Amino acid sequence: MISLRKAKYSQILFFLFLLVLAAAIWIPRLKNSSRDGRLSEEIIFSADFRSQPVSDDMMMLLEQSDSPGETAGIFWLESDFLREKTDLSSDNLAERRERWAVLPGWNKYLSACRAVWDDAVYFPVAQASNRLDTTVTYENSWMFGRSYGGDRGHEGTDIMASVNKRGLYPVVSMTDGIVESKGWLELGGYRLGIRAPGGAYFYYAHLDSYSDIEEGDQVKAGDLLGYMGDTGYSETEGTTGNFPVHLHMGIYLYPDGREISVNPYPVLKYVENDRIKCNFR
Repeated sequence: MISLRKAKYSQILFFLFLLVLAAAIWIPRLKNSSRDGRLSEEIIFSADFRSQPVSDDMMMLLEQSDSPGETAGIFWLESDFLREKTDLSSDNLAERRERWAVLPGWNKYLSACRAVWDDAVYFPVAQASNRLDTTVTYENSWMFGRSYGGDRGHEGTDIMASVNKRGLYPVVSMTDGIVESKGWLELGGYRLGIRAPGGAYFYYAHLDSYSDIEEGDQVKAGDLLGYMGDTGYSETEGTTGNFPVHLHMGIYLYPDGREISVNPYPVLKYVENDRIKCNFR
């Protein structure tokens, strides 16, 4: 009887051992499979990607990186767009990249991340050397409600002027690129669109006036584009005064020929301290 009980006890222990072994093998695999599912060909069209969320820890890592776009992309995958904590660091970044880089959708995703982040060099509004009162403020107004022309979400960031005077604040190019669009839009007033080397379209709206620049011209990061104004919200070219002086900054991508806007606020924070200094006229 005692031997029978020992045999059954041994069988139970062996069965428990197999369960523990199976759990040790399959739970990490299931977890990795679930994590791998975060990356797909459609991820760049998601609300998560378009909002470009950034935490303080992530921003510190971006500032240490030679490719902030790649680092941002890996951080989002590792943290499920900041919904989970991650131990990603500059020390293990390459290792984590190798794991994601073999999955379908990586190349398109990486290209989009780098297009948004890697070409940005300067904050788009210059800083006055001769006037301390000419400051600017901005907030994360991504998809805030707008009503002109029908209810819609705000696809950009408004950089507001402390001195409400059109033609005072110089607007500079955040990136190298080619002037792809210039002229009047009902919503954007006098605007410029710069196609950066990585393919992103950087959109500067509500300008008061332009520098000596035309469509097709090449620009360098920091080049003068024009001056901040309050043009727009009218079909009549030259209309002003429908809102305070500010710069509307937008960033657009065109994967598979489909236009998507992404939140420029985190990129603006990234280059916030990189401002061209000059005397305001």
